[in-house]
Amino acid sequence: MSGTMDRRHLLRLGGAMGLLGAGAPFALQLAAAGSAAGQSAPDYRALVCVFLFGGNDAHNMVLATDQDSWTRYFNTRNTGTDPIALMSAGTPPTPVGQTSPVTGRVSDLLSPEAWGGVLPITPRTAQRIPEGTNAAQRTFALHPFMAPVQSLFNSGRLAVLANVGTLIQPTSKAQYQARSVTLPSSLFSHNDQQSTWQALSQEGARTGWGGRFADLMASMNGTSTLFTAVSAAGNAVFLSGQSVVQYQLSTGAQPAVVISSQQGSTLFGSSQGPAAVRSLITDTSAANNFAADYATTVGRSIGAASTVNAAFTQQIVTGVPTAPAYTNQLLQRVETNSLALQLQTVARMIAASQILGVRRQVFFVSLGGWDTHDQQNAVQPNLLAKVAHALSYFDGALSNIGGVDRRSQVTTFTASDFGRSFTTNSDGTDHAWGAHHLIMGGAVNGGDIYGQYPTLGADVNGFNNPDNVGGALIPTTSVDQYGATLGRWFGVSDADIDVIFPRVRNFNTRYLNFV
Repeated sequence: MSGTMDRRHLLRLGGAMGLLGAGAPFALQLAAAGSAAGQSAPDYRALVCVFLFGGNDAHNMVLATDQDSWTRYFNTRNTGTDPIALMSAGTPPTPVGQTSPVTGRVSDLLSPEAWGGVLPITPRTAQRIPEGTNAAQRTFALHPFMAPVQSLFNSGRLAVLANVGTLIQPTSKAQYQARSVTLPSSLFSHNDQQSTWQALSQEGARTGWGGRFADLMASMNGTSTLFTAVSAAGNAVFLSGQSVVQYQLSTGAQPAVVISSQQGSTLFGSSQGPAAVRSLITDTSAANNFAADYATTVGRSIGAASTVNAAFTQQIVTGVPTAPAYTNQLLQRVETNSLALQLQTVARMIAASQILGVRRQVFFVSLGGWDTHDQQNAVQPNLLAKVAHALSYFDGALSNIGGVDRRSQVTTFTASDFGRSFTTNSDGTDHAWGAHHLIMGGAVNGGDIYGQYPTLGADVNGFNNPDNVGGALIPTTSVDQYGATLGRWFGVSDADIDVIFPRVRNFNTRYLNFV
């Protein structure tokens, strides 16, 4: 698709704006639409990107627990002023104030000794034993605070994709050290790697692969193209298309969106006030082009707000359950889980999809705070627990939308700046490269680990880890393969996949089999 908006798409967008500007008349039609909504699930698909800003330490999220891998893991991470090594599967929690029989340290709320052992998972397919790993069979587990994800994995609703990262082409340790292959620009840089994950190019990219998907699928949404790319986490380059404009939605209470003075019936005591304000701020007759464009944008926002707010009053949307309260497992206190609230908004938008007349949507949600150079034990466990809590809620909410299970129509996946170093810097981890990610949905071939789980271990005592470069893992699966696989499920053609992910042709396997 060209960088300029084609005439057909412009007409569709213009039609959408005309509909959205109607506001109240459209709302009056919702009751009639409501009788059909929720009775059957139409041809609908949605992708939901869960971005973990800061770089998640995936080494403490999905762990290899065979004896060889675990020994290297524990020996490397059970060091420093505040060791970050987790306890092996089956290890009971050491009560706070008592000495751990495993480490000999006194347990406290923020120490792994108090959390108990990692949670075992058994992949349906045995992982290949990689070079440098001395094990008859690899076994795996999750962080002890991720019990909801363990349940989703065991029930076949969630899969793990191992060692994913930004790559130009397959890269070996020898090639990396010799710089004999092209490497991604600005490795280990937060901003650049966030952009490369979302847009396949370093900071400054204008379009993301989620937005490019939306460009291609917008025509399936009729006059509601504005709701093709939706963010509940602010502006995201991931959702920026060449013609599609991302729609940003708040996670607050009803109504879904509020434009001051436009949603009420009076302004300063006058029933004509709201209409007068609307007329003033949406007047496009100004001689100044900037002012006219600004008025058009504001008018579109007001109309869209009216549409979404009206849709969110319908029973199929109000019936979406509220995310349950979240308890910080470290400190045993109730906290806000912003990720769960964002996914609650996404679930309600999915419930409203039939009312809005949309059949393809791409969503973006996020959770920050993952840059754990220091005090990782005090931060990451709570973040992982929030992810587990939010994913479990979202899966349950989608299981009954107006009496219909919509989970097979929605694929949710995690992404992050990069993984973190396998070695510890005393009480945290540093920027690295490859990392493991979670994929959830009814169409996902769950209960399995895809990609190659790497060899673990630092290059010490004569051991040479073929996947390790300075504490970072060289990815064995590329972001391009990850995105291309999600795009094909979403309905993007092979030809368009080649345009959006031109580097995917550098890899022997274009599409992975997790969906």
